Order: sequence, then structure tokens, then C-alpha cells
Amino acid sequence: MRERRRTKLRVPGAVAASLVLALTLGACTTARSESTPTLAPATTAGDTALAAQVRDIVAQKMTEDHLRAVIVRVTIDGRPVITEAYGESLAGVAASTDMHFRNGAVAIPYVSTVLLQLVDEKRVTLDNTLSTWLPEVPNSDKVTLGQLAQMTSGYADYVQDPGFVAAVYADPFRTWTPEELAAMGTSKPLFYTPGTNWNYAHTNYVLLGLALERITGIALDRLIQQRVLTPLGLRNTADPGTPAIPEPVLHAYTAERRKTLGIPASTPFLEDSTYWNPSWTLARGAIQTTDITDMTVTAEAIGSGRLLSAASHDLQVSTELRGRTTALDGCPTCMAQGVGYSYGLGVVTSGDWVLQNPMFGGYSAVAAYLPSKRVAIGVVATYKAEAFDASGEVPNRAQDLFRLIGAAAAPDDAPPVPHP
Repeated sequence: MRERRRTKLRVPGAVAASLVLALTLGACTTARSESTPTLAPATTAGDTALAAQVRDIVAQKMTEDHLRAVIVRVTIDGRPVITEAYGESLAGVAASTDMHFRNGAVAIPYVSTVLLQLVDEKRVTLDNTLSTWLPEVPNSDKVTLGQLAQMTSGYADYVQDPGFVAAVYADPFRTWTPEELAAMGTSKPLFYTPGTNWNYAHTNYVLLGLALERITGIALDRLIQQRVLTPLGLRNTADPGTPAIPEPVLHAYTAERRKTLGIPASTPFLEDSTYWNPSWTLARGAIQTTDITDMTVTAEAIGSGRLLSAASHDLQVSTELRGRTTALDGCPTCMAQGVGYSYGLGVVTSGDWVLQNPMFGGYSAVAAYLPSKRVAIGVVATYKAEAFDASGEVPNRAQDLFRLIGAAAAPDDAPPVPHP
């Protein structure tokens, strides 16, 4: 769930830019888990100093932003600088670095990577129209695979549909099929001629997932496993096919259903959203759980183009949309893109950083990489009741943590605030 111009569903993925530190560690309301020390010791004086900075940043932001738990990992050139967990998962249960959580939009570049691998293999081109494989989809003869991946198709985002939002909040445990989701997103007129503007729409990747299955004859979860997860050694990342999360679990909490349930702002409210059904969030087969190590490896692998040809990697992290897109009346997620936020093929570029930043169902996270310094950052955060405003909303505080940690790790190339 997204940070700006969002409905309360808090869209997964990184359009947080479009839709919407002086306490010591010991002063945190819940101390860092003693059972989960850094996975590997810092190897340089710079690493030691950076690790100390990260601890101070987390300590202060946990207090300021009312964070229940934070798990963070920073690597430089593949060398672990810090991997630590702070706060609690459940009351009395300390967060730990081996805990699993939903990764949301971190899986989007897995999907675009599969597509670009097929381009490298000359099995498809980005200019192939969707109608080649999904002719039944409205406007599929006008929309290309590349436009789906870059979110320039013009399709509406079903997550912005008030009826859909009401249905999800009425029953957060409901299972949604990709066919249902695609039908909602494609039932409305295109916002613009495909390729001429940009809007964040979950519809794009639901359709792209279905197309990849038709193209290859292989289920998307298997495609991602074979082409991305196994080559990268991501043993703790998978789509379980259900709302299950492997143990140990980082629990999430939210107040976002406050209005739906009619709970007054004066009444304390928080509910455990850990096992809400995420089937609405992304393509079937790419709705995953992960851990902090896998998420940080992902940031480095996607940001460096490890799985793609140089040409396809350049396309994936392209900044060509900067200065070329605009806000559009009636399109809630259309926006002008700039240095602070621009969309490639399944990834966000912010300054020189390549990232994804999911937020939904009480989970918020960032997986980011700075190619010039080979810095990878993974951070996930959950929330206490005090973090939410009177309407049950909260910004993606993992983004705040990422920007501060990124500035400490690369002070001459700090992540910008994601405004166009």
C-alpha cells in the first residue's frame, strides 16, 4: 500500500511518491533482540562507524514514529555491515533477523526480470501487444508488454475503486483471483493513449503475470523460482499460495479499518493484520514472503542487473520518464516524475538509488541499492497504535529510515525525498 494519493489500502509497491533521529538504543521501549546479533562482524572501521549510526537512527525513529519493530540490514560490496532486529513482533516476543514478512512490491522486479529474460532470449519483445496472448482483455490490442511493465498502459488501478476498497475492508481474509482483479481494472476506459503518460496500477502486473504464464506455459511462481529465486540463492522467499507466513513470523498491526468499522477517533484501536489475505496485491505466483537477508540480496541483484543482459538492465532501471509524465484529472495515480521518483520496468529510481518500497496491511519496507557505491539496504518496520492518525493512516516510515540510513552510508549520494 502506497504512501501518497492512496486509499487506505496502502498500495504495495513504490508509488509512495505518487499516491500518496536523541535517544540511545537502550532507551527504546523495547530493546534490540539479544538473540539476533549481526550476522557477520564489521570488517572495517568505516563499517563499525556506519553500524553505530544505523543503530542511533533506528533508536530515535522507533521512538519518534512509534514503531513496534524494525529489522535492518546494510551491505557494502556484498559485505554485511549490520543485520539487526529491534522491538517486538508480538507482545513479549522480540523481533529477530530470521523472521519472515510479506515483501509486497519487492516481487514486482522479479516479474519484470522474467519478462526481460524472455526478451534477452528473443522469445518476446517489449513491443508485442497483450492481445497476442490475452485477446479477451479490453484494449489489449493497444497495450504492449513493455507498457504493462513500465505502467504506461493507461489501465485504471482497481485498488482505487471505492467498491473494491470496501470489499477488501469488509472481509480482509477474502481470496481474490487475478481474473477478478484484471476485470475490474480493465472495465474502465484507458486514462490516456498507451505509452503517453504514467499511472501506478496494480492492474498492469496482474495482467503481465497472466501473460507470462500464457507465453511460457509455466505457472508464474515456478517461473520466478526457476529464473530468479534459485539463481540468486533466495531460500527464504516464496509464494506460499495462501496467506500463510513461515515461522518465525514478524507480526503486523494496523488501524486502517477504523472508518470501515465505525470506530471513533477517540477510541483506541489496532488489529493484527498479519494473516490478512494478500491475494489482491499482485500477480498470482508473485505474492510472497521473505526475510531481511533475501530482501537485501534482491536489492543488490536487481540494482546491479545480475540476471539480465546489459541492455535489458538499462531498460529496467531507466529514468526516461523523468520530465515526461504529468498529473491528469480523474487519474488518481498519474503524476509528473522527476529525480526524486521515476519508474523503470518494475523498479523505482530515486536519485541514483534503485528501490522498491511496499506498504500494506501494517507492513512497510524498502529494498534499495546504490550501484556507484555498491550499497544495499533492506529495512522493514511495523507500527504501534500511536503511529496511526485519527483516520487510521500512517506514512511509510520504512522510507524515512531508508533515507536516513542511505545518507549515512553514502553522504555524497543521499536518497532524495521522492517528489518530482
